[in-house]
Amino acid sequence: MLAILGFASLASFMLVVIKKWATALVAVVFIPIIVLLISGRGADLPEMVAVGIETVAPTAILLLFAVLYFGVMMDARLFDPVSRAIIRLSGGDPVKICVGTAVLALLVALDGDGTTSYMIICSAFLPIYRQLEINPLVIATISTMALGTISGTTPWGGAATRAISVLGIDATDYFVHMLPAMLMMSASIIGLAYLLGRNARKNITAERIAEVRADIGSGGHQRSEDGTVMTKATWRTWANAACTVTLLVLLVLGVADLLVLFMLGFIIVLVLNHPRPSDQGEVIRAHAANAVPVVILVLGAGVFTGILTETGMTTAMANALISLIPDGAEGLLPAAAAVIGIPLSFFMANDAYFFGIVPVLAESAAQHSIPPEEMARAAVIGQMAHSIGPASAPLWVLLGLVRSSLGDFQRFAFLWVLTASLLYVVFAVLTGAISLSF
Repeated sequence: MLAILGFASLASFMLVVIKKWATALVAVVFIPIIVLLISGRGADLPEMVAVGIETVAPTAILLLFAVLYFGVMMDARLFDPVSRAIIRLSGGDPVKICVGTAVLALLVALDGDGTTSYMIICSAFLPIYRQLEINPLVIATISTMALGTISGTTPWGGAATRAISVLGIDATDYFVHMLPAMLMMSASIIGLAYLLGRNARKNITAERIAEVRADIGSGGHQRSEDGTVMTKATWRTWANAACTVTLLVLLVLGVADLLVLFMLGFIIVLVLNHPRPSDQGEVIRAHAANAVPVVILVLGAGVFTGILTETGMTTAMANALISLIPDGAEGLLPAAAAVIGIPLSFFMANDAYFFGIVPVLAESAAQHSIPPEEMARAAVIGQMAHSIGPASAPLWVLLGLVRSSLGDFQRFAFLWVLTASLLYVVFAVLTGAISLSF
């Protein structure tokens, strides 16, 4: 009975979210409550909700300060000097431009927000793509792979945040073991960008490249796509860069919990870039629009997981799934979950996938002593596929920027993204981020 109620909860949630009958926040809170009442345990609701929210509270705090931190960095145009240097170093060579696009895309994806990342990348590079007549779908493909890798993997990105919160795991333990695979994937994206650049260069004449090189040499590409002059590096730019590098180093060393590092880091860069208290309040209010909705959703997910866990529904569903696994194949579960997650992430909204599918897979794995951290790492690997799927909201912004239809983009990007996603699975296995045993 518990397994049936659990699967009914997941199916109902996925249906409501996919059909857009309600927001994810409404569905993730009310559906488990309704199921709990049906089970006859409504009196236990307050206690179960409290347990669930307590589990996800650290993740919610981490997400809040990480979004605020990178919001300040984007306002400070931290990556403008990088954009300018890349364009100058490219010398009008399409290969170098595509590689430079990948480097910048991987950096700005640290922001965690897809819409912001796409706007920054397109603002920096679309003008030179159009001048060279490079297919704008190249920049779109590179951008989505970078976003799916970095934003999809980092604990403050939307996908990993959902996985961490719904499974109640430690963000630092999740990320430190995933970092080598993420870096290997980032290097591979630069390599794929090189191949895309080689393909693009075949269709561009030497005369056209020479014209663009001359224009760059005269300073003609110092403006972004919207006409804004790119900011030159100042002492604050160097200070912001030092703060960001230091933060990432401390994160890798595990000096303190991520939420503590980002809280302190945000306070430092807020005072550094906006010394006046009145300005600090405005900055917080401006970026709260991005941070608060996701934080509320994470807290709502605590209600969902708290009820399903405390009632025993998650365990019952896992036991039902375990009975379907062939004997001796249990050690393949993390890798299998990573591969299966690629098509699931493509078709499904992240809310439906991470709140509906991932907890059941993780509970099944737990029955074979596979830690939930591994299942969380496996779950986020499909984010590159999600970034080109119809359920990805930022993708529609990107398509508007490059002026392309979804069908044309998917036909161009599908094999590149599928190759990259499968490579990510391989890297995760090789680095031990997810285990593979027979």
